[in-house]
Amino acid sequence: MPDEINAEALSRKDAKKVLEAILFASGHPVTFKKLSEVMGISAKEIKEIAQEYAKEYSRFAPRGIQLLVLDSACQLTTKEEFAPYIRSALGVKEGGNLSKSSLETLAVIAYNQPVTKTYIDQVRGSDSSYAVTNLLDKGIIECQGRLDVPGKPRLYGTTPAFLRSFGLSSLEELPPLELSEGESL
Repeated sequence: MPDEINAEALSRKDAKKVLEAILFASGHPVTFKKLSEVMGISAKEIKEIAQEYAKEYSRFAPRGIQLLVLDSACQLTTKEEFAPYIRSALGVKEGGNLSKSSLETLAVIAYNQPVTKTYIDQVRGSDSSYAVTNLLDKGIIECQGRLDVPGKPRLYGTTPAFLRSFGLSSLEELPPLELSEGESL
């Protein structure tokens, strides 16, 4: 911990301010482990403070930003509803949207992870090689190991970038599946 920081003097209120300042300056998720090292507070307590502060962000005042609390990190992000204004102000072209096949592939992975590419292909009824590669390149999914069967196929699952991209804190926040009679996923 840097010498100029007096973490022992941090009250819970001050810890929230320090947390907000760090997250604002970073622009990306910061792990609770790193925050713990910097602030001199346990990672568990930092996560509790972040969860409490996230509720305050959404409850007390309408804001254009939100505090996302993930499993091992947290991040300040803009709310999705303001994306068109942000793109316009920053001159960002709308692009990078996922194709229908990539979204289908992502849904199969998100709701059933970890899964093999063969499983994805069976559910979709078509080859998913391009979609899986595209999602891997974007960092939305990752290889989470290999299945212990002949050929050792890769197992795919979603990443924290998936959660951030869709404004979710955890997979439990995925909307329930609405399947037609006779369909399965």
